[in-house]
Amino acid sequence: MNEEVQFIVDSAKENMDNAIAHLESEFLNIRAGKATPSMLNGVKVEYYGALTPLTQVANVNTLDAHTITIQPWEKQLIPEIEKGIMTANLGFNPMNNGESVIINVPILTEERRKELAKHAKAEAENAKVSIRNDRKEANHELKKLDISEDLLANAEIDVQELTDSYIKKVDALYVIKEKEIMTV
Repeated sequence: MNEEVQFIVDSAKENMDNAIAHLESEFLNIRAGKATPSMLNGVKVEYYGALTPLTQVANVNTLDAHTITIQPWEKQLIPEIEKGIMTANLGFNPMNNGESVIINVPILTEERRKELAKHAKAEAENAKVSIRNDRKEANHELKKLDISEDLLANAEIDVQELTDSYIKKVDALYVIKEKEIMTV
């Protein structure tokens, strides 16, 4: 196969890998009932005038399946941590005991589970759109090349097979996440 063609196909594969990686990171942000430190990844805290990720100013751990504890490295950060959690709008109500911040993660209702599953489905669809856009871009780049029609047709088939395999990966990831969300 022509080097330029191979480069375009490899580039499309890399972009599709990025779409899958992004989907996986988005799925980590969708909670499935169990408390995990990653639930607070998006929380920023005002620290010496700069918004700083929570994990850079405190230890974040789970005590049990429904409790997250945040142990700040400096006690005066406790109000800022509580404010950051409230600002992140995660639906948590932080409490402090003077030493650390404690978050009780509520058990998900059936309605909330369905809402989260719908959100996960939307993220999966976004990943599919991204993968299809990568296919479209690759096909567009292939058509710009000065190659034979047979080579172009074969390259387009390769790109389509690649697209189909990544769409299947997205579907598989969604099925796993949906099951995780809907399991009580």
